[in-house]
Amino acid sequence: MESFLNDNFMLSSAVARELYHRHAAPQPIIDYHCHLDPAMVASDHRFASITELWLGGDHYKWRAMRANGVPERLITGDADDWDKFEAWAATVPYCLRNPLYHWTHLELKTAFGITQRLNPETARSIYDACNERLQQDPSFTARGLMQRYGVELVCTTDDPVDDLRHHKAYAAEVNEGRAKGERLPSMLPAWRPDKAMAVESPEAFRAYVERLGQAADMSISTFNDFVDAIQCRHDYFHANGCRLSDHGIEEFYAEPFSDTEIAVIFNKVYGGLSLTTQEVRKFKSAMLYRFAVQDHETGWVQQYHYGPLRNTNSRMMSAVGPDTGFDSIGQCTTARAMARFFDQLDYEGCLAKTIIYNLNPADNEMVATMVGNFQDGSVAGKMQWGAAWWFLDQQSGIQRHLDTLSQLGLLSRFVGMLTDSRSFLSYPRHDYFRRILCNLLGSDIERGLIPFSGYEEQRVRDMVEDICYRNAKAYFGF
Repeated sequence: MESFLNDNFMLSSAVARELYHRHAAPQPIIDYHCHLDPAMVASDHRFASITELWLGGDHYKWRAMRANGVPERLITGDADDWDKFEAWAATVPYCLRNPLYHWTHLELKTAFGITQRLNPETARSIYDACNERLQQDPSFTARGLMQRYGVELVCTTDDPVDDLRHHKAYAAEVNEGRAKGERLPSMLPAWRPDKAMAVESPEAFRAYVERLGQAADMSISTFNDFVDAIQCRHDYFHANGCRLSDHGIEEFYAEPFSDTEIAVIFNKVYGGLSLTTQEVRKFKSAMLYRFAVQDHETGWVQQYHYGPLRNTNSRMMSAVGPDTGFDSIGQCTTARAMARFFDQLDYEGCLAKTIIYNLNPADNEMVATMVGNFQDGSVAGKMQWGAAWWFLDQQSGIQRHLDTLSQLGLLSRFVGMLTDSRSFLSYPRHDYFRRILCNLLGSDIERGLIPFSGYEEQRVRDMVEDICYRNAKAYFGF
């Protein structure tokens, strides 16, 4: 029986171990989609406690705690740090076979060197040991943790109205450090314009348009003004290093529309009137198309995260707000709309490099084949099926993703893993992914499904390094 979380964790063959230890583990991390707070990176934030670092904003853990009968006061409420940590420690033993159990102990081991299992008996000693390191070790800061995990670059998720002051301040510091021979992780913004197409609430949309006008330093009263302001901010993001967009959508939108129709719809919603369902869909279609054209013109990569059913619990939405663990996998029939959307862009010669992430695993084969429809030979892997995302970011979900991508596309061209996280302790998810990848390849080699001699032996090793690091670096042009 293997011991828990040993050096060969999840690696079931000698070949898998060789691929992981020699070729996957040493690769730097490019975390091209995350939700880290740029202010924490810019200020090199020091965390007050392991509770702040570990439990603040982590809706994965919050969902598990609620399922284990923990009251909200000990999750997002006003309980003190120890009480919240103790509640999490009491939940962990009930997470067996949940990825949280693996992630929890990988994070304790890789960040703090703690190999004890977290449970009610060990909670106090682990809490004190973590806090001692956080308070006394100068390397246990936001940047220090990134460097500990070999992070080369992160891309945060930023609204068009963001002034990017933290990115600018940190970029200046990075450049100054490089002139002295120092190496700090890079941090770039990523454009997330979801609120610019969120016309379901006229009041919220008008408030956002006013903020957009302030950010662009212009008055907005018409749809053309709105488009000009969006372009102004897109240019500003580009000037400050942004090379990626990201769109969080429930489904793809590709309704036929005319510029005149969209101008009328904008006037209606900006004037405070509610839109019909068809008007909402037309406006979203128009904006999604315009964003895509902008990205192509500037050579950005566009990302689409689709499929969640968000904020399903209205009582808790009122109590604790969005992004707190009350979203689920949605069901939508979006293949035709997705095809129409990409087909129009491709036909017009303005389809940028694209990554699609689906939340419903029932869409795996559909997305894997859809990206193949719009590969055009101009860039290897131009259209990407993104890493197993959110509820699928676990052992079976990652394995299913890799299997399907292998069978219906080119796994060798895959741009690899990301954290999609708000936590500076989430980088072991890259390690988790790399172990699963190496174990999958090692298993195929052991069974004679992949040759491992001559030219192909080196190709497999290069393939691992490519997926873990080099593909992303080349694809994004970092």
